[in-house]
Order: sequence, then structure tokens, then C-alpha cells
Amino acid sequence: MAQTPLDLDQVLADLPQWRAHAGDRTAIERSLRFADFNAAFGFMTRVALLAETIDHHPEWSNVYNRVDILLTTHDAGGLTERDVRMARFIDDIASSQGTQS
Repeated sequence: MAQTPLDLDQVLADLPQWRAHAGDRTAIERSLRFADFNAAFGFMTRVALLAETIDHHPEWSNVYNRVDILLTTHDAGGLTERDVRMARFIDDIASSQGTQS
């Protein structure tokens, strides 16, 4: 089922921890720092479980205690409610783990 793209500025207004991706596509991104690799990997595992459940997967990378995340809906050509849901979930976990942006 195709999803309707959302307005980037409106999405960013609702997600203050995120920023617009500087690349050639409509996406949002966030960088997080954790206490150590174990905390970062645990965070990624929790996000991966949601990603599988809603069939929407982030683009991300991990180096030691840092996780860089990019969200977009490829088949919609931009941001959709799935990205917003994923971003809010990420924000909730990050807040509960006391991460640094």
C-alpha cells in the first residue's frame, strides 16, 4: 500500500531532535551517542525489533558508541507516517537511555 509523503518542515517541527538530510532526497537524520558499544548495540536491537514488526527499516551505521540514523520511505519518495512512528520510538528509547545527540 503506497503511503502519502508528508511535508518535511512539518515533520521536523514535530521532531525537534531530528534534522533534514543534506543529500539529494527527502529524509531525516539523527546521531546518538551512548555510554558504550553495548548500550548502542542494545538500542539498535530494540529499534530492529520494531522495524521488523512494521516492515520499515532505517538506514544506519554504528561506530563504537555512536549510531547515525536516516529515515525515509523509498517507495513514497519522502517521509511518511512510518518514518514519524520510527523517529518517535527512537526518541523514546534514546530519552530513556540518557543518550547525547
